[in-house]
Amino acid sequence: MFSGIIEEAATVVSLQKEAENLHITLTCSFLNELKIDQSVSHNGVCLTVVDLNEKGYTVTAIKETLECSNLGLLKVGDKVNVERSMLMNGRLDGHIVQGHVDQTAKCLEVREADGSWYFKFEYKFDKEMAKKGYLTVDKGSVTVNGVSLTVVVPTDNTFEVAIIPYTYEYTNFHQIKAGTIVNIEFDIIGKYISRITQLG
Repeated sequence: MFSGIIEEAATVVSLQKEAENLHITLTCSFLNELKIDQSVSHNGVCLTVVDLNEKGYTVTAIKETLECSNLGLLKVGDKVNVERSMLMNGRLDGHIVQGHVDQTAKCLEVREADGSWYFKFEYKFDKEMAKKGYLTVDKGSVTVNGVSLTVVVPTDNTFEVAIIPYTYEYTNFHQIKAGTIVNIEFDIIGKYISRITQLG
């Protein structure tokens, strides 16, 4: 479980394709604190550390993960938002994030607004999935590339988020432009409420 509060943007140092899997090696400032089998969120995708040395750590994305996320689009040198799993004795500064990306979305527009930025995203809308909680609501939570954010002006298939200067600088949001593909995870609480309502 994660909170959507990104620790930093790690750098991709190598990519190795093996059958339908992708081995991603990255480096970050807390490299010496990681251990094998540890869960780390990468652009919102929970992946397990499978190898570790002084040059970086490696995680593996399987076919299903590559199909529903943007990890297959990574290139060496790209920045990836990373967050270690949440400590249960700490504050929940973002919202409950599972690290299970639901789908990708495309950035439609980036607008600067006196030092902050508004990003507009479009995702594939499915009415049946929306009934199950796979949607955005005004002032609700959404995760974009692992970042916990508040939704504004949602429609059936679009939503906007406002990004403060700190988030813009210390995550890969500064690299997102119109056309960029991002990972999104809808709020798990909305999914549970939708499911309970359907059973009632």
